[in-house]
Amino acid sequence: MNEAVQRAHEMAHETRHWVTHGDIRLHVWEKYQGTAAGKKVIVLAHGSATAGIESFDLQVPGRPTFSLMDFLVEQGFDVFAPDVRGFGRSTYPDSFLSTDEASEDLNAVVDYVCALRGVAQVHLLAWSWGTQYGGRFVMAHPHKVAKYISYAQMHANSPDLVARRSRLDTFRRSPYIRITEQGWKLRFDSMTPPEANLPEVVDAFAAVAARVQPRSPTGPHIDLLTLLPLVDATQLTVPVMLIHGQYDDVADLDGLLPFFRQLPHPDKRYIVIPDAGHMMHLQKGHRRFQHEVASFFLSPG
Repeated sequence: MNEAVQRAHEMAHETRHWVTHGDIRLHVWEKYQGTAAGKKVIVLAHGSATAGIESFDLQVPGRPTFSLMDFLVEQGFDVFAPDVRGFGRSTYPDSFLSTDEASEDLNAVVDYVCALRGVAQVHLLAWSWGTQYGGRFVMAHPHKVAKYISYAQMHANSPDLVARRSRLDTFRRSPYIRITEQGWKLRFDSMTPPEANLPEVVDAFAAVAARVQPRSPTGPHIDLLTLLPLVDATQLTVPVMLIHGQYDDVADLDGLLPFFRQLPHPDKRYIVIPDAGHMMHLQKGHRRFQHEVASFFLSPG
């Protein structure tokens, strides 16, 4: 399977798109094999720290399986990874970024992708803070979403958010903060034991994140610490899968099972992945995670 994913990367068509949303320019990274015609379309919504490519298309020498995009391309999908404003290669506003602005950016990207590929709906996977702006997008535009995966969704009492509360005044001082390469590496630890991580993957992510995301927006942290809950489960009327790692420090059964029970669509799944934490797609449990994602998106309905 490693060879198959490596082959998918080598054979994939890679395209940069630019979506204009008001005075904001949004970068979107696309990958697919062969022709895009007739493929299911997936949009990947990144979290609060770094952008689409660095989150979902990380290329680690000798470790070809850690790109979620390459895996999904090998499964036959047309995959898009946008950067909302303040991230990656998109416009960096001078003001604080809000979750609702990110949701509006996602809506602009989805409209662009649907028009580009001639489809009425996309499959959406959102990670971490992406589950907040992605969830709000699904609430507002369910007709644009075929299926939704909420990966590592936080709740008001998530251990990581509890630990962050003492930093609220720091976040409010400036729209951006600088994260060092060592700071990026710390994202793999928290409640996750060392044996769930591969040092070469951690190093590869930290190096590219420090280069591409020299400053990271503080607005998402402010919203997470002051506005939760931002997503109403009863308003997510599409098929939904909740998924998180065994050691995730923002997503857990106690916090999310009540949310899961309120999801109205009968097609819903709750998955916990072993050997993984909040950075599950870049940890030892990533292969199981990838297969669960593909299974849900490929299943009928």
